Amino acid sequence: MLLYLLYCISGMNAAVRATVRVGIYTGAKVYFVHEVLFMFIIIFLIYLCLFCQGGTVIGSARCQDFRSKEGRAKAACNLVKLGITNLCVIGGDGSLTGANEFRNEWSELLQILLKAGKITAEEAKRSSHLNIVGMVGSIDNDFCGTDMTIGTDSALHRIMEVVDAITTTAQSHQRAFILEVMGRHCGYLALVTALACGADWVFIPEMPPDEGWEDHLCRRLTYQRSIGNRLNVIIVAEGALDRHGKPITCDIIKNLVTKKLSFDTRATILGHVQRGGTPSAFDRILGSRMGVEAVMALLEATPDTPACVVSLSGNMAVRLPLMECVQVTKEVTKAMAEGRFEEAVKLRGKSFENNWNTYKLLAHVTAPEVKSNINIAILNVGAPCAGMNAAVRSAVRIGILQGHNMLAVHDGFDGLAHGTIEPMAWGYVGGWTGKGGSNLGTKRSLPASMIEEISLNIAKFNIHALVIIGGFEAFVGGLELVTAREKFEELCIPLVVIPATVSNNVPGSDFSIGADTALNTITTTCDRIKQSAAGTKRRVFIIETMGGYCGYLATMAGLAAGADAAYIYEDPFGIHDLETNVEHLLEKMKTTVKRGLILRNEKCNANYTTDFLFNLYSEEGKGVFDCRKNVLGHMQQGGTPTPFDRNFGTKMGAKAVLWLTDKLKECYRHGRIFANTPDSACVLGMKKRAMIFQPLFDLKEDTDFEHRIPKTEWWLKLRPILKILAKYKISLDTSETATMEHVIKKRGTV
Repeated sequence: MLLYLLYCISGMNAAVRATVRVGIYTGAKVYFVHEVLFMFIIIFLIYLCLFCQGGTVIGSARCQDFRSKEGRAKAACNLVKLGITNLCVIGGDGSLTGANEFRNEWSELLQILLKAGKITAEEAKRSSHLNIVGMVGSIDNDFCGTDMTIGTDSALHRIMEVVDAITTTAQSHQRAFILEVMGRHCGYLALVTALACGADWVFIPEMPPDEGWEDHLCRRLTYQRSIGNRLNVIIVAEGALDRHGKPITCDIIKNLVTKKLSFDTRATILGHVQRGGTPSAFDRILGSRMGVEAVMALLEATPDTPACVVSLSGNMAVRLPLMECVQVTKEVTKAMAEGRFEEAVKLRGKSFENNWNTYKLLAHVTAPEVKSNINIAILNVGAPCAGMNAAVRSAVRIGILQGHNMLAVHDGFDGLAHGTIEPMAWGYVGGWTGKGGSNLGTKRSLPASMIEEISLNIAKFNIHALVIIGGFEAFVGGLELVTAREKFEELCIPLVVIPATVSNNVPGSDFSIGADTALNTITTTCDRIKQSAAGTKRRVFIIETMGGYCGYLATMAGLAAGADAAYIYEDPFGIHDLETNVEHLLEKMKTTVKRGLILRNEKCNANYTTDFLFNLYSEEGKGVFDCRKNVLGHMQQGGTPTPFDRNFGTKMGAKAVLWLTDKLKECYRHGRIFANTPDSACVLGMKKRAMIFQPLFDLKEDTDFEHRIPKTEWWLKLRPILKILAKYKISLDTSETATMEHVIKKRGTV
């Protein structure tokens, strides 16, 4: 199996590492092409562990020789001589298209080599066909068929670091700031950045602004200042155009704002800083998952299997015909060139379209003159987490745009019982997107013990609907409110629970707001802890993570940080497992490996505590390695929200209020709101490929209330990958590997 890359993207090393180790695990010989020079250098890859670094350790370059048939024939000769018949390619649409062309003319190239006497008939027969699987590496996220490409999330991290730094300065000086991000043909980075920082305007190539945008922009910036905002943020994709195809640049916007509004304006072009840096946890996990799936696809391929690309749809790995994806990607460019901008947005895929629709809801819209007289209350319940404020901000502003009155409930269900409730205007939630924690205040208290007081205040403040943002307590609290409807008629109002907890343990959703931020905190901390041992003798770190009984953080951080083991409650372990782990680590430490990492979920086992594991590894490792332990604690709940959590919270908040608006219309009877059906109280969650609403009562059967976790957890299927990448000899269940889908058909069902 051969591995080659084009472009240098954060997260590529994780994909390379996974491809190599899973390839070796399956018995394949794995080679890589250094600097993408097919003709000259092919090196056997034995071991790779630099997945926490940005870029790619095997080098990346564009090869002009490969564009000619003569160059491709040289490449084919090298592959045939080594007996390589499987090719894994990481790159953009250009490199993937080139690889597919290489596959299509493989038979012709073999004949050329045979006639030239460079290969024998036996060698040609042995290498009669070439299988190709692609993984998309591009920070622009410009390849159709996948929700996210490797490198995009890391680029968003770099961008948001700059935006957060800039906004503090801009706010102090009352400045307007214009930020240009990459995206020559795709506006994904600009669009998500705009959502994640609450920008006043975004310019993207897929949707040029309407005629007269200059006056519209100036009116919007002026309005924002008039309601008390001290800064303005405008995000520009480098490929932004107007309706006539003319570029819209930072300088054009800066001159416009300075001349017409006399605002103190600054422009920043980020450039290649977006490509670099340490890869995010998401990109490391994505690269690892894609690498594993790519190997499986190659091993299952036949001469009749079309070249495929491994993609991400929601949280699922899927395989799509490579050329279908390339075709749709080219259709986007054609649609933009022909002015079919709405179609271009749809062709980008469901994820891009949802982002654009959410942005449109939150920008360029004025509040309606006619009010709905509906009061919607928002409260945070459970432990605080990054991203809660983004969800509140989005819910409040969408509610106001729907004509509703939005009410803030402070300190969770306690505040609802004690009446600490106040109205929220548009400016009340200004700047909340990038703030961690909970500005509303949050508590773990459940409503059952104060249900009468809550019902009285719902009546007193004339609350017609509830948005409950929080963790497992929010889920249980919502159930208690619904159960009490039989006794308290005031509770017969629609409510929606938005999962927000670092533990990611809320039934009804594969992801919770806040979990990505916590995961990145753990991963970054693990990197630093391991780095602290550089230059010292061999050392093993035992690190305890949060999560209650849910092992999500420990497992995913194990994948992202390259842990040797991750102990969790859902995957029971005993003394024999511990013995195997210790012996495995001992053998590794006797080689060139100098550092080991063991993660332990805080409630994985009542007896095998963090101290126990530390003592065990310390004792058994004497003479080979020493140990250190770290309990990360509440630092996992804090910090600035990641781009994912800001974007996820923003979309969840908006979708929740729009759903409540429709539900309120359904429940309006005889001049008042009356909701007592199961589907009037739901959890809004991400399940596989879509955000869906599921009745709280329907989720009771899938809930382990004693341990505060869902009975079914999708990420448990990733645990074997963690062990394989740690070089354990285990059996890999391939019964649920991705099947080939069709992006054209898929688009028709979105």
